[in-house]
Order: sequence, then structure tokens, then C-alpha cells
Amino acid sequence: MADPADTSGGLRRLAEEYTAAWCGGDPARVASFYAEDGSLSINGAAPAVGREAIAEVACGFMTAFPDMRVSMDGLRSEGEGAFYQWTLTGTNTGPGGTGNAVRVSGHEGWKIGPDGLIAESKGQFDEAEYQRQLNAGTE
Repeated sequence: MADPADTSGGLRRLAEEYTAAWCGGDPARVASFYAEDGSLSINGAAPAVGREAIAEVACGFMTAFPDMRVSMDGLRSEGEGAFYQWTLTGTNTGPGGTGNAVRVSGHEGWKIGPDGLIAESKGQFDEAEYQRQLNAGTE
């Protein structure tokens, strides 16, 4: 699927399609960009390993933010992978939601496997700022 050294071709296409999948409301589609035994960790938490677990993570965000949009802010090649930057916007109107709008930026460090899929993603975003926006006016 992607050549890690190619931010203008295959890797860029992977990142663009991955971004679109996050906006598409289909958690399995997000997970399809990962190797069968790929992993996704966010803010240093234990990784979600395998497509089913990764789909569950995606589902959590998609459920909490039914109008969620993700934009790709940057992409650069790094060794056997890439550094993918993004911004998530959405309104927390899912079950038990606060009704607050959230806009948070972050990044993922990807290791790309020989099959061109994401073998490992280590994501990071400002959790304190996310919680501040999520809970503004509810405390």
C-alpha cells in the first residue's frame, strides 16, 4: 500500500484515505489500514492490538462525536514509517455526551509494515485541553 519513504505517493495516499476513514463513520474501515496484528496506542495507554480492538477505539470516538471530522495537518517520512499530524473537531452529542464542541490536534508516529499497512501507531494529543473543552460549563 505505502512506501514509507514516499510522502508524495503511496504514503500520502495511505494518510489521505486513513483520514477519510476517520470521517466516514465506519470503525472497521479505520482498522483496515492496520496490519492484522497492528497496534494503536494513544497518550501512552496500553495499545489496542489487532483490527477488532482498533475498530473498538475508533468506534468510541465516532460514537462520542457523531459529527466528527479529522483533517490531516502534516505528513513526513521517518525511517520505516511516518509522522502523521491531525486535527479532530466534533460535538460530543453521543450517549451521555456533554454537548460541547471539541477541537484538538495531535499526531501519530507510524511504523509501516512490509505489506504497506500501519504495523504500529503511537498517538499523542493534549488530553488536558481535550478534557477542558469536553467538560467546559459542565462542572
